[in-house]
Amino acid sequence: MSATKPDTADLKRDRKAKARSKKRLGGGALEGNRANSAREQKLYQNYKDAEWGFINHWYPALFSTELADGDAEGIKICGIPIVLRRAKGKVYALKDQCLHRGVRLSKKPLCLSDSTITCWYHGYTFDLESGELVSIVAAPDDKIIGTTGITSYPVEEVNGMIFVFVKEDDFDEDIPPLASDLPIRYPENNERFPHPLWPDTPSVLDDNAVCLGIHRTGFSNWRIAVENGFDAGHLLIHKDNPITLAKDMSLPMGIKCTNPEGMVPIEDDDGPKGFLQLFYSSDHFVPVLENKVLDMKVDGVAGRPYRTSVVVPGVLMVENWPEEHVVQYEWYVPVTDDTYEYWEVLVRVCPSEAEREAFRYRFDYLYEPLFLEGFNNCDLFARDNMQDFYADGTGWDDEQLADMDASVILWRKQASRFARGIAARPRGVAGALKATSQQMRDTAAGEAPAYRVRKAPKIL
Repeated sequence: MSATKPDTADLKRDRKAKARSKKRLGGGALEGNRANSAREQKLYQNYKDAEWGFINHWYPALFSTELADGDAEGIKICGIPIVLRRAKGKVYALKDQCLHRGVRLSKKPLCLSDSTITCWYHGYTFDLESGELVSIVAAPDDKIIGTTGITSYPVEEVNGMIFVFVKEDDFDEDIPPLASDLPIRYPENNERFPHPLWPDTPSVLDDNAVCLGIHRTGFSNWRIAVENGFDAGHLLIHKDNPITLAKDMSLPMGIKCTNPEGMVPIEDDDGPKGFLQLFYSSDHFVPVLENKVLDMKVDGVAGRPYRTSVVVPGVLMVENWPEEHVVQYEWYVPVTDDTYEYWEVLVRVCPSEAEREAFRYRFDYLYEPLFLEGFNNCDLFARDNMQDFYADGTGWDDEQLADMDASVILWRKQASRFARGIAARPRGVAGALKATSQQMRDTAAGEAPAYRVRKAPKIL
């Protein structure tokens, strides 16, 4: 028998379909033009897989003022429910999921001693330090007691911020120091990264550092958020922001990297991993002031000299911003695969009470309303509007990045190399499944997905 000869029209349709598929996957003519070629993407596959975030890292959990002594609060990081309790001044963190029937301990906190937390449903009681099951209210002699428990997480509280090392249940390595997941510090790095245009940048870890800020929930994947924080082309969204007028700023249309050495990898053996951008250096970056095709022009630039760095697991530092002697930190803490907690923290070293009061006053009446909320609201809006493109995972393949996105690609590679772990999709946790009956109930009640647990009323 002879094979049936394919129809010519069918062959043409097949060739066109294959060409479209090849282009979508990074092949064909498009491949030579976009910066994120298929070959480049292979170098940051771990990053593409990290929709629920990087695990086995330190993250901010709460400000110290948000957890009073004796209280317990529930949060979620990398899909992991966590309950924090302060007892006799010390903060403890445990998995916020009773091993008996899975309810969240923080929903209706029950603390019957200074060393335990008890599930309000059936009375399973856990040691705050170890997470071990130490008793059951109605079954104090049950044989399961002392043989099991819930995961406990290391905690560091420093200068008004509570950090938690969010780890896998079976993580058995030494806990790295908090400094390894924070940006580089000065003055010890002045020689490596000189900053002739501003004083030494403060650190969260400095003596007498005061950390003031806010955190709020963003409705996109955390990776979209962190990339927005430093990409050189996003200044356009701030063009008409009121603070630029109030402070007589004139922003460029973008910032062009003219020398790749202006993006410096940070790969300290026992320190942070990421990279730093020398935005202030005219030897490495130049402002984009004109677009002749669009007949757009900026008559000079008036703004603050600054530079940015970003380190794993997703921490941005903007030096010399918003004013001298102040630095802005941003964390984009993964909550679920489509929400993150956006931390905006300003740090200044204030040795005296008078300096602390002055910093607080400036924060309340200038920094928070105009910079953290006013200026950064533009960023939140932009991130939310990218989410649909990336929501099903195909956006990471389909996006067509340009040369101006070199810093984004460098960040993805560094994060893929140095992240200690990729968070798995959680089991039995709100947000892992979409459009459940409870989510629809909360939406109907006007309750958006949230980072912190909404506690039950005292009388149900």
